[in-house]
Amino acid sequence: MTASPSDFTEIRLEVDSSIATLTLDRPDRLNAFTTTMMHELLAAFDAIDADDDIRAVIMTGAGRGFCAGADLAAGGETFAPRRDDGAGDGAGDGAGDGAGGDQAEEQRVHRDGGGRVALRIFECTKPVIAAINGAAVGVGVTMTLPADVRIASSAARFGFVFARRGIVPEACSSWFLPRLVGISQAVEWCYSGRVFDAEEALAGGLVRSVYAPDALMDSARELAQSLVAESAPVSVAMTRQMLWRMLGAAHPMDAHRVDSRAIAHRGASGDAREGVMSFLDKRAAVFPDQVSDGLPEVFDGWETPEFS
Repeated sequence: MTASPSDFTEIRLEVDSSIATLTLDRPDRLNAFTTTMMHELLAAFDAIDADDDIRAVIMTGAGRGFCAGADLAAGGETFAPRRDDGAGDGAGDGAGDGAGGDQAEEQRVHRDGGGRVALRIFECTKPVIAAINGAAVGVGVTMTLPADVRIASSAARFGFVFARRGIVPEACSSWFLPRLVGISQAVEWCYSGRVFDAEEALAGGLVRSVYAPDALMDSARELAQSLVAESAPVSVAMTRQMLWRMLGAAHPMDAHRVDSRAIAHRGASGDAREGVMSFLDKRAAVFPDQVSDGLPEVFDGWETPEFS
């Protein structure tokens, strides 16, 4: 199944002043994560990356929750892999990959749906801000970890509740969470599975700042504009990938190689000429390069490795 913005049913995608707002939209279920929501999120980020008029993304939730985690409508079988519609969803919503073959083959190719969303956000070419307006537990919090910045309402609550449900952290959170908050804080939250408030999330480094509920979205939009208003879109897209990917580098030399290729490419670009001349002329820059034209392969390939 491939969703498109015109037929979204569980999220909304709206664009205003070059800022996309992506709203999880199942407020009657506290925006619980489903197969449909997964596909729509993947399609939404594809649409965002393809639109050069979009400079940044804000993710939030409709109603009083951000995302209450996996939809538990399947009861005790919620997290069991099963044949579905041909796309894997995993512990994020309980649906299996269903790529064909016998049960052993299905288990081998089973993919976590929250992880598919997290990887797509990781690959996004625009800055991503998670504006966490309410409950964010399970996949509801792990899907926010690849965002560049997380901000929260004072009403927000967080929980890495997996061990309390008899499962384990998903959505690539075993990679993201320790890098964001440190290993000691990560294991405390994940081992206990307890739910904690926005002030603890702030103290632990999970969120950047906390706002009154009615100030959250205005603050998110102000932050988004500040990140991109005077910056070259291609430079931001490349910088986003460089910073995130170097978190896993083995040595500074890895960064030096990437930096050297990137600055050589950007230094010869129309954006670099415009950036310098606009500064010298004391005027606002009008950068000519577009993200949709593609990013240079300053890494050994930009693509995510194949799942197997």
